Amino acid sequence: MTLIFTVILVALIFEYINGFHDTANSIATVVSTKVLTPRQAVVMAASTNLIGALWGTAVAKTIASGLIDARVASQEVLICALMGAIVWNLVTWYWGLPSSSSHALVGGLVGAAVAAAGKWNVVIWSVPDKTHWYNGKGLLWKVVVPMFGSPSVGFVLGFVIMSLLYGLLRDWKPRWVNAVFGKAQMVSAAGMGFMHGTNDAQKTMGIVALALAAGTKNGRLDNLPAWLDFLHVHPPEPGHDLSIATWIKVTCALVMAAGTAAGGWRIIKTLGHKMVRLQPVHGFAAETSSATIIGLASHFGIPVSTTHNISASIMGVGAAKRFSALRWTIVERMAWAWMLTIPVSGAIAWFLLRLLQWTGQAPPPGLS
Repeated sequence: MTLIFTVILVALIFEYINGFHDTANSIATVVSTKVLTPRQAVVMAASTNLIGALWGTAVAKTIASGLIDARVASQEVLICALMGAIVWNLVTWYWGLPSSSSHALVGGLVGAAVAAAGKWNVVIWSVPDKTHWYNGKGLLWKVVVPMFGSPSVGFVLGFVIMSLLYGLLRDWKPRWVNAVFGKAQMVSAAGMGFMHGTNDAQKTMGIVALALAAGTKNGRLDNLPAWLDFLHVHPPEPGHDLSIATWIKVTCALVMAAGTAAGGWRIIKTLGHKMVRLQPVHGFAAETSSATIIGLASHFGIPVSTTHNISASIMGVGAAKRFSALRWTIVERMAWAWMLTIPVSGAIAWFLLRLLQWTGQAPPPGLS
């Protein structure tokens, strides 16, 4: 039982770090354009994150049952997966790099699962749906394709929206543009915060539900007092997704909102100031592009990277002005962080579980 509560505690620590690590995703542009002060932006982001986190559970179900074989989803695996993601998040936060908490968690899950099974086929690589391509499950359809596809679409959409705005506003005076889009950007930034909550907060919900379902299945929660019966999460029937209890959704949403309120100023500086110089109209275009993509992904249960999408949208907006407006050295550093996130977080999780196995704190490799 202690192990299960440890999983929940580490999961909530990850959720808190995710909140302050990814705060910049929803407020960097609105801060850098001086539409809102940092304090005002953080309050808005925390509030909209909270509402968005309670909106649905499609992404949580993907994390809980669509990436690794449920037979290896032990408490030890989940702890090591979360620790791999936490370590990578803190490293990239320290260096001010906007990496993906989503992909760090996925990498951690994959690395720990492979260490637990001792082989690669424990990872659900691809389960396509013959009727609708977007219903396919597994690492390919839910992670790899969106990993490359969503930032590409974000770049193009940001470029198109900004180009259209340049055409529509060419006769406007600069002060009118700033006045109108200063107000419009508050709406787009709130939308970005909401969509961030619909996707990012749900990943930890899936981990907590998975840990409790495993504990219920193996009998570790059998001796709980009656007032803790709500902790029992029964594994799903074959062909069905794991259900996410309301208390899990509320707890994870509140923790992410608290993390968001703590801020993430290092990453805000990279996204909002170093990569390209932004005005309110640019911020509006970038946030609208990114929020649209994240909203669609959340609807279909795809755990996309909020970081990748807003960064790519900002790049697209900057490129619409001129490609030389982008500071390519910063873009290159971000690209390296993106590419390294899954393998490095996976390697950390793999090493941690191997260490537990070596010291006898986790079962030896193999499927139960």
